[in-house]
Amino acid sequence: MRLAIASALALSSMSLPLAAQDLDQLSTEELLPLAQQEGRVTVYSFTSRIGRVATAFQEAYPGIEMVGFDMSSTEQIARLRSEAQAGVAGADVIYISDAPVVLTELLAAGLVARYVPPRVADALDARFTTPLLAQRLSTKVLMYNEESYPDGAPVGNLWDLTREEWSGRVIMVDPLQRGDYLDLMTEIVLQSDAMASAYETAFGEPITLDAGIETAGAQFIADLFANDLVLVGSTDDVNAAVGAVGQDAAPIGFTSYSDRRDNEDEGWALQVANDVVPANGIVFPALLAVNPNAANPAAARLAIDFLMGDGSGTGGAGFAPFYVAGDWATRRDIEPHPDAITLGDFSGWIIDAEATATIRADVADLILTLQ
Repeated sequence: MRLAIASALALSSMSLPLAAQDLDQLSTEELLPLAQQEGRVTVYSFTSRIGRVATAFQEAYPGIEMVGFDMSSTEQIARLRSEAQAGVAGADVIYISDAPVVLTELLAAGLVARYVPPRVADALDARFTTPLLAQRLSTKVLMYNEESYPDGAPVGNLWDLTREEWSGRVIMVDPLQRGDYLDLMTEIVLQSDAMASAYETAFGEPITLDAGIETAGAQFIADLFANDLVLVGSTDDVNAAVGAVGQDAAPIGFTSYSDRRDNEDEGWALQVANDVVPANGIVFPALLAVNPNAANPAAARLAIDFLMGDGSGTGGAGFAPFYVAGDWATRRDIEPHPDAITLGDFSGWIIDAEATATIRADVADLILTLQ
């Protein structure tokens, strides 16, 4: 699979127009007059925070309009495919998660292309620049209401979520509707050895698999659905249900650690269940790519450069929406957020996009039978 991705990357690079390859080498100062001539950059973004980025970008570069479209990674993937078939380049910049699909399908098909701003290249490890640029690491993890449970998370083991006391009280976005939640379920299957060990810790005996179930991770998913898992349409729905203040015994759910940033504004009390074994969920890259057929190729590269943050310790205005507890910058020279659990102390599994891609469809098929 690594060879396949590497080959796709090479083909994608070769297919770019020479002008685009030349643009990759330009500094921000050299890109700016070209971007000003274009006057616009369109960004497909899997986070609503792109609105704040657009405001800051236009303040930094007057005369260049950033138009951000907030849509899930699943929606982006569908749109990029349909636009490519129609010969339309709707986005200049693609800001997306769901790395297993992006790296093995979109990149291989030439629908996205790699761009690493020269200004920040030396501050990034190779794993964050190849095959595509990763701006930050994000999460889908177990979160609880710290007002309801002031002594800490009400569960200590993922298998606790399958107990009767949590029937109908575990919430997540439908994994068949959002790729990052399907990646979460897939990682649980990939981590079946750890899940089997955690089962024995929780129940005091080795796990027994149901007929037709082949792994401990798949058994967990089956048991979770059998315990009346509540599926909702969006991460905001999870956050509101789990985090709303004033609840005596709030439900628990899988959402983004970084959504704690909205606790005060939204009236939430979200907190991450970091001590849950064997892990609280997944950590995955937020990817930045250019459209190989971008209408505004210079502005696209300037926008990606901006999203990677300036030379300050916090990344400045371009990175400010992401400088929160629960997002970890991939740049080594951006300081960790002072309120965040460090990545080294975080219990989430860091996904392997290639391994996830190999069984993701099988996990989706399993979930379909459980719904």
